[in-house]
Amino acid sequence: MAERHAANAGAFHDELSMDFTNPTITVREGEEIDATRVDAFLRERIPGLEGEMKVLQFPNGASNLTYLLVFGDRELVLRRPPHGTKAKSAHDMSREYRVLSGVKKAYPHVPEVLLYTDDESIIGSEFYITKRVLGNLVLREFPPEWGFSPDHCRKFCLRFLDRLIELHQVDYRAVELENLGKPQGYAARQILGWNKRYVNARTDDAPDCEEVRTWLEERIPSESRACIIHGDFRIDNLLVDPHDPFNIVAVLDWEMATLGDPLMDLGNSMAYWIQADDGPGLLSLRKQPSNAAGMLTRDEMVAYYAERTGTEVEDFDFYLVYGVFRLVVILQQIYYRYYHGQTKDERFAVMIHSVRELEKRCLAIIG
Repeated sequence: MAERHAANAGAFHDELSMDFTNPTITVREGEEIDATRVDAFLRERIPGLEGEMKVLQFPNGASNLTYLLVFGDRELVLRRPPHGTKAKSAHDMSREYRVLSGVKKAYPHVPEVLLYTDDESIIGSEFYITKRVLGNLVLREFPPEWGFSPDHCRKFCLRFLDRLIELHQVDYRAVELENLGKPQGYAARQILGWNKRYVNARTDDAPDCEEVRTWLEERIPSESRACIIHGDFRIDNLLVDPHDPFNIVAVLDWEMATLGDPLMDLGNSMAYWIQADDGPGLLSLRKQPSNAAGMLTRDEMVAYYAERTGTEVEDFDFYLVYGVFRLVVILQQIYYRYYHGQTKDERFAVMIHSVRELEKRCLAIIG
């Protein structure tokens, strides 16, 4: 840990220099890439790569695989689909590359893309390359070195939500992403699509979720304003400035971005937002510090979003149930790969317990 200035009691450090940027690990067994082919391919297309290429892996993603490629003092990021059976149209690297290229024109908080290839002879799949963004990754807890007070937590929380609001205000036509999705009928496609995906990914040890699926289908909302939505906007998908934790420098993992209902995107975010007064079952699933003293509750987050955007939110329960159930499906799809031996990543073995707990969460909201 780099040297830090001492703080007065209750005051935040004006200057920070912390070295716990997005960590890497040795590439996991079964997820190796052909370094020789990648090295040759990149040197032909990206000028100025010098020195022997070193390959590491970012360990935190549960879907697409992300690698750090180091050439001397230059660092690049390679992103590819996971191994095994994939949902139709999911993990489309060309689409994610196009999203980043377009969004970057009006929303600077994304990595800069360098190239994309569909030549599967290199690593066995398509992939794309970006420049690495240096920043701190906030996971289950805020780093104790930050010395966050409740006021700091609240400020961070509002900055987090501001980044989502900024994205929803981007003119998708101005950044040439009008073909990213089909806004008309978006809500219906989402509900019916996620319901079908769950049925297809269900394993023998998973609940049927029939009551939740039926409840959602009966309450599909009418058409709404369309905007670019991220689809997976949560704290552990952000990088913050190592010198200013309130400055979010990059939003990661754009594989689910599309054009659609901004409230459904907010519902996706709130599905991950486990707060301090939630029960022990939910708190055991927490992956971000949304329960820290000073962090807004889900209701306060929705109210802030509505105030900042002028959006009328009469009943958020539908959007929250949708977000939680969509998370159920995502986890079940990942667990399906583990269940059928398509990945050896032991993190996925316990996801069936999360699926069951989140189904209970949906039923509690419905009830």
